[in-house]
Amino acid sequence: MAQPHWAGSEADAALALIESLPGSEQHRCGFSPGWSIRAYDNSLDLALFEAAFCFTCHEVRMHGTAVPPALATQFFDPGALPARTLLSLFRKETP
Repeated sequence: MAQPHWAGSEADAALALIESLPGSEQHRCGFSPGWSIRAYDNSLDLALFEAAFCFTCHEVRMHGTAVPPALATQFFDPGALPARTLLSLFRKETP
């Protein structure tokens, strides 16, 4: 199955949404991410990072060569406009 991908301005817009996600407190749901993204450099050899989003427990877990350990687990407000917009982008790209 082919995975949707964003490049150029689409990738920039998605990353801007992710960067603007407001923080939240942790909620427990067992972390069942429904969406994730991977970012690659121009060579597409190795992922710079992967971010997996769980909109139920308000958590994003990131790993990869560009992710400092302190940023590996973060919490976001899934009801905020940037989060709702990001979720709609994910849903739009679902095959």
